[in-house]
Order: sequence, then C-alpha cells, then structure tokens
Amino acid sequence: MDWSPFIISLKTASLAIIVTFFIGIFSARYVTNIKSDKIKSIIDGILIVPLVLPPTVVGFILLLTFGVNRPVGRFLLEFLGVKIVFSWIATVIAAVIVSFPLMYRSARGAFEQVDKELIMAGRTLGMSEEKIFWSVVMPNALPGVASGGFLAFARGLGEFGATAMIAGNIANRTRTIPLAIYSEVAAGNIRGAYVYVIVILIVSFILLFIMNYFTYKGKKY
Repeated sequence: MDWSPFIISLKTASLAIIVTFFIGIFSARYVTNIKSDKIKSIIDGILIVPLVLPPTVVGFILLLTFGVNRPVGRFLLEFLGVKIVFSWIATVIAAVIVSFPLMYRSARGAFEQVDKELIMAGRTLGMSEEKIFWSVVMPNALPGVASGGFLAFARGLGEFGATAMIAGNIANRTRTIPLAIYSEVAAGNIRGAYVYVIVILIVSFILLFIMNYFTYKGKKY
C-alpha cells in the first residue's frame, strides 16, 4: 500500500487547521462584536459561502485566482517565484477555504453563548477588551471552539473537489486520500480503494469521538 496519500492528507489538514483555527477565531470575534444586524448578516453570508457552494466551484474560483495567467498567480510567480496551481500548497489552500466556515460558525456560536454578565463583570473590574476575550470569553467558549477545530480538521482531511481542481491528482505530491480513492476506483483496483476508505473512516471516527468528548465536557462544565 502507498502511504503517501495519507501522509500528504495529514500534512495538508494539519497546516490548514492551524491557519483556519486562528482566522476562524478572529473572524468570529469580529463578527460577534458588530452592532448592526444587517452588516453582520452580510459579512456572515460572505464568510460561509464556501460551505454551501459545490467544492468544484470553490476549486474553479481558486484556479481563476491563482492561475499563472491571472493577476494574483502571475504576481506570485514573477515576483516571489511561487507557483500555487498543481503544488502541495494548493492542497492546503483548498483545505483552508472549504473548512473555514465550520471553524468560523462553531467559534461564533460558542462566543455568543458566553454569559454576558461575565463580560460585563470584567469591564466593571477595568479589564481591557483584549484581556476579557482571552481570560473570560475563550475559556468559557473553548469546548465549542475545540469542536469546531476538530470538524474543520476532518473536513480538510476529506477535501476532494476543490483540491482536484487547483492541485490536481499528482502521485507523491498532491494526491490526498480522497483523490487516491478516486484513482484506485478509476483504475479498477477496488481492494486498494477499500484500504484507503477504511483508513479515512478510522481517522474520521476518532476525530468525531474526540469532538463529542469535548462537547460533553463543555456541557458538564
């Protein structure tokens, strides 16, 4: 069995969740603090669009953005010597984009459920908004934020459509487990596909078990 798809998927999902985790937290914090419901709804809709779009559409948009004949892709190639399309970093970008809405929505929901009296008490004690966020809001919202992180990691691990569009299906380079399953089925190697399916099922079950554990601990707390 070729373990490179599993290694590539693990590396991709691991780097993607680091980026997604912090961007998701700060985006959720920003949107939560917006006073206007209309503006909040507009920004919220923009941020969760990748969740409702077909992954191939997301991949097509990324391809248009980072293609070497497009402004962003051309700039990165000419001035930084970086080619995004059909590279490993393209798998990370695809995973970040498709998993971000899950992290963002989970973090926002967790922040909005924090008792407002605790926040007001912090302000009464003269704490800064930054200190209130990290000392009051985050500890109380941590179970929900952690659950969002595990969901986002699992989503990045299982990403297929957007990855296929922008990164391709290059063996030992951009072929993740979902792409490996597709390749094995296309080649008629059903037994090989079974192995990859079992691996991704086991990993997904472990992630869901950990997520449910954090959810249970959060409710108990």
